Parts: sequence; structure tokens; C-alpha cells
Amino acid sequence: MRPAFLAMPLSFLPLLSGQPLMYQDGAARLEGYLSKPEGAKGMTPGVVIIHQWMGLTDHERRTADELAKLGYTALAADIYGAGVHPANTQEASKLAGIYKDDRNLYQQRIRAALDVLKAQKGVDPDKMAVIGFCFGGTGALEAARGGLPVKGVVSFHGGLDSPADRPIRTITAKVLVCHGADDPFTSKDVPTFQDEMRKAKADYTFIAYAGAVHSFTQKEAGNDPSKGAAYQEAAAKRSWQHMKDFFNELFGQIPGMAQQAANSEAATTHS
Repeated sequence: MRPAFLAMPLSFLPLLSGQPLMYQDGAARLEGYLSKPEGAKGMTPGVVIIHQWMGLTDHERRTADELAKLGYTALAADIYGAGVHPANTQEASKLAGIYKDDRNLYQQRIRAALDVLKAQKGVDPDKMAVIGFCFGGTGALEAARGGLPVKGVVSFHGGLDSPADRPIRTITAKVLVCHGADDPFTSKDVPTFQDEMRKAKADYTFIAYAGAVHSFTQKEAGNDPSKGAAYQEAAAKRSWQHMKDFFNELFGQIPGMAQQAANSEAATTHS
């Protein structure tokens, strides 16, 4: 069972610069977090961020802010619903299980986030991507498997499994998987996943980070890899850079953002 992580003291967290965004999936009310770039010229790509199984937290909000500094309009999506926050791993497992067991519903929630992000002023609807962490990494892969209108997806230490009885369809979105080489929760699924990608004729990149376990991008996970989930600075920094390179390949340089992104990189370490 994956551990839950306590929130870090506020004094250790950077101030957030985005805003809450209410939206809906049918009758379900959802509360995401939207962060917009400053200084970008013209239309910008949009990136949906899907949370880990504890729900939308400051980890995803900070990620949205960091993406905005790079010139992307970023929405940290809400999969569970407004006001729904699991209190412990048992509740998180139950909530995540709803979507793991119903991949169509999971894809529907992701599509709702994509739709509201595409509707934001200044977002190029033809330049969309989805990224996710842990449970959200599974969601990013589901966006590709479901043929959602995205150019690419990035899974950070995400679940790789897919229902065994589901037909494998051609995947047109480019796929980047950032995987902890020593992840005890997901590594068993690597061979099956890679076989799936081959059969789906996917343009995919799979990177395994030495010594990294589950949740390697999350400082809230602590630094004890023997627990199966832990932050690893090297893997976190490298995977963030690999995502940036992947987005540059997908979208090209964003006009007006090169110097701002360089200044941000010099002043800030992604967490």
C-alpha cells in the first residue's frame, strides 16, 4: 500500500500564483487550479495536470505555477470532485479505485479538464498535453489510450497497468514515461506496458531513473526509499528536464518566454 504524505509546513512552501477554477463534468462539480503565463506572445499551449491518489494538493498547484513560468497555461485538474479530499490511504485507495476500475469515467473527467482549459482565453486548442503523478500518471496514459485530443502525455511514477480485457488501439499522442527503476508498486507492469505500446504503434519514450522509487518527484514523500515511496532530487530534476525537452519537441519555443524561463530556472528548483 502506498503511504500518504503530510502537508509540508507553510513556511517551506512557495506562494502560489494561480487561481481556483470551478468547472463541471455533467452533474459533478470540480475545483481545479489554473495558472497562466506572463510575457507569452500569442496563443500558448495548454497542459492539464492530474493529481496523485490523495487528490489535488499544493504539489500539483506548484507544478501548474512552474509550467506557467515556462509559458504554458496549466490546469491542475480535479478528478474526485469539489471538496472531496481523502483523509488517509484507505480513503485514497477507495477513491482512486473508482477510476481505475472505470477507465471510461476516468477519461471523461480528463476530457472535462481539457475542455475547460481549451476554453481559456489565449490557449491554443490544438496544442494540448496531459501530465500526471502516480494515480495521475495512469490518467495521463489513459488520455493517450482513449484518443483524447492531446499532442502528448507525460507520466511521472504512474501506474502502467491497463485492463487485460480492453482492446489495444493505435495511440497517436506521443508518450513520455518517467519511471522509478526501483519502484516496488509499478515495476512489475513494465514488460506488459512496453508490449502494449508496441502493439499500439505508439511513439513512446520510457526512462527509468536509477535508485528512484515511487513518488520520486514529491518532497512530501520523505527521503527513505526503503518505504517504497520517497523523493529523489536527481530523478525529480532529470524528469522535469526530460518533460521540458518533450514539450519543446511537441510545441516548439514559446515566443517571449525564453529569457523568463531561464530566469525562473536559475531562481527556482522544481519540487
